[in-house]
Amino acid sequence: MNASICSRPACDTRPLAATARGIRAAAAVLALTLIAGCVTVNVYFPAAEAQRAADKIIEQVTGSTTASPPGTPAPQSKPPSSPQSQPPSSDAGFFGRTEAMLASAAGRTLATLVPAAQAAEPNLDISTPQIRDIIADMHQRFQRLKPYFAAGVVGVTAQGTIAVRDQSAVPLMQRAMLAQLVAQQNRDLSELYAQIADANGHPEWTADIRSAFAQRWIAHAKQAGWYYRNASGDWLK
Repeated sequence: MNASICSRPACDTRPLAATARGIRAAAAVLALTLIAGCVTVNVYFPAAEAQRAADKIIEQVTGSTTASPPGTPAPQSKPPSSPQSQPPSSDAGFFGRTEAMLASAAGRTLATLVPAAQAAEPNLDISTPQIRDIIADMHQRFQRLKPYFAAGVVGVTAQGTIAVRDQSAVPLMQRAMLAQLVAQQNRDLSELYAQIADANGHPEWTADIRSAFAQRWIAHAKQAGWYYRNASGDWLK
């Protein structure tokens, strides 16, 4: 009669411990699920990669070597393999199996998040049929514009475009033709920047890509001896 009541088989605390483990695992999975719903993959604009891509395209358009040769793109990192779940021990029973299943679900949740973030890595050196066609058109048009660059009649601008610097140096009968060439080249330049941004799934990067190209166009102009117009509107050589 004096024996403790918990000495009876009905008071075995092992099922209670297993239940507690199951509850903790369920809570962990719930927390991961809530986190997954709030995850935002932040992909920052890769300015250095954009400038390397700009150097490569400028070389293709002008047919010359740029001030800074394009670098080799960084290798793509390999997504980590999915975490392997641990099989439940043979004596875990129902609660042990439940705990293992919940742990496996947590692993799958994390494995889904990590590759999604890595898949968002941009490629500013991307090439599509539209981009290749634009570059080819600009290259052909540049052959007609090249003498005007060399003579200081046309220069590049801080907006990633080109402009007529000295119209008075152009014969009257050629001015309309030159204005048309400049307008067509600027239209293709703007389309190129938009296409690169769209191909990366970030159309909001168009202005950043334009800025990166503008810097490299000016660097090329300095090397080639062309005129360029800075942000203040002054023509320099």
